[in-house]
Amino acid sequence: ANLAKFEKRRAELEKSAAERHEQALARQAKLNALTGVVITMKAGEEGKLFGSIGVRDIVEAVKNAGAHVEKREVCLPEGALRMGGDYEIMVELDSDLTATIKVKVVAEG
Repeated sequence: ANLAKFEKRRAELEKSAAERHEQALARQAKLNALTGVVITMKAGEEGKLFGSIGVRDIVEAVKNAGAHVEKREVCLPEGALRMGGDYEIMVELDSDLTATIKVKVVAEG
């Protein structure tokens, strides 16, 4: 009886994992095709930003561009962005699935 319960539960978990992976694949295609993610921030003469751009700012910019990511999915291995320019931000969608978002940081001022 326990073996039957275990097999039933395992089938349910595998099904939910497959559904989650399919959703992540769809999100990956949408995020990889995403263009126009622009963040504007005041900066000094050399392009150094007053302040920095963190995960929260990136999530908001992606949301404004028409997609959805969560804060826990965004990877900034080198820390917050402090200079203007183009960046490729890695987003971990599933355990083995990532997407890359191209973010343009525009320095104003």
